[in-house]
Amino acid sequence: MKTSVKVGLIGYGFGGAVFHAPMITAVQGFELSVIYTSNEEKVKLTYPDVLVTTNLADIWNDTEVELIVISTPNTTHYELAKSALEAGKHVVIDKPFVINLTEGEELIQLAKERGKQLSVYQCRRWDSDFQTVRRLIAEDTFGEIYSFEAHYDRFRPEVKDRWKEKNEPGSGTLYDLGSHLIDQALQLFGNPLTVTADCLAQRQGSEVNDYFHLILGYGSCRVILHSGSLVRGRGPRYQIHGSKASFIKFGEDPQEKTLLEGLRPGMTGWGQEDETEYGELITSDGAANVKIPSEVGAYEQFYECMYEAIVNHRPVPAVAEQSLDVIRVIQLAELSSAEGRTLKFQ
Repeated sequence: MKTSVKVGLIGYGFGGAVFHAPMITAVQGFELSVIYTSNEEKVKLTYPDVLVTTNLADIWNDTEVELIVISTPNTTHYELAKSALEAGKHVVIDKPFVINLTEGEELIQLAKERGKQLSVYQCRRWDSDFQTVRRLIAEDTFGEIYSFEAHYDRFRPEVKDRWKEKNEPGSGTLYDLGSHLIDQALQLFGNPLTVTADCLAQRQGSEVNDYFHLILGYGSCRVILHSGSLVRGRGPRYQIHGSKASFIKFGEDPQEKTLLEGLRPGMTGWGQEDETEYGELITSDGAANVKIPSEVGAYEQFYECMYEAIVNHRPVPAVAEQSLDVIRVIQLAELSSAEGRTLKFQ
C-alpha cells in the first residue's frame, strides 16, 4: 500500500483547475487535501471533500500537508515558494519557475538547506508529439540535425483583461508559451551557445509581447522557436531536418483540449492523438513518407515522478536548475530583441 502524501494547491484558476488538480488526484498516493482560493463554490463542484481556505497560514501550519503546488500569477511564485519551503514543505511551482535569476537561485539554495524537493511543472515534456520527437532523436533517426523548428501558434486577436496580458514582470507570451518551447529545446539539445530573438506586441492594444521568434545556436544546428497570436491557419508544429531524414508534424498534443472536455488519466483515449495528426518521416533515400504513430501523452507522469521523489527520494520530474536555464534564455531573448543582436548564452 502506498504512503499517502497530502497536497495543498495554491490557486484554482485555469491552471490549478485544469492542469494541476486532475493530475494530482489521478496519482495513487497523493491526496488533494486543501486548496487556497476565494472561489469555494467552483472547487466544491468537483472536489466536495477538499478543504477550501483563503488563509495561507492554514496551509503553512498544517503539518500533515507535505507538498505545496503553486498555480498563481508569475510575480507571486517566489514569495509563495519561499514561504512554503520555510514552512517545511516540498514545492511544485507552475512554469515559468520565477521571473528573474536571483529569485530562482535563492529558492534552489533554500530547498537544499531545508532538505525539501523543489520542481517546476514543465508538463509539456509529456506531450504526445514531443515524446515522439524525443524518441526519434534518441534513436538517431535524423543523424546530424541541421535545423529544429517548433511552433506554438494561436489565433487570439482580442486582448483580455487578465494578469498574463498586463504590463508587469513575467507577463507576455515569451514567459507563458516560451517557457514550454524553450524547456523542450533544452531537454533535447542542452543549453545553446547563442540566443537571437525578435519579440513584439502585434495585437492592437497589447501591453506585452504576443509574438516571438527565437533562434538558438548550437554550432551548425539552429533551433527555431516561434509563437504568434494572430495565426488563423497553423503550419507544422515541428519540423526537423537532418542528414538521414526529415520529420514534419502538424497538430498538437490533445491533453489540454480533452481535459477541458472532462477526460482524465486512465480513461479511454487519454493522451492519444488522432491518426490524422501523426507526423511524417521523410528519409534521404527517396523512400515514401512514413507516418509515425505519436506516443501517448501523459501529464500525470509529472506527479507520479514527484510522488516518488518525496516518498522514495528519486529525482524530481523537472529539476529547478534546468528551469532556471529557461529563464536565462528568456531574459537573453528579451535583451537580444531590444538591442537587435545575437547574444552568447554564457
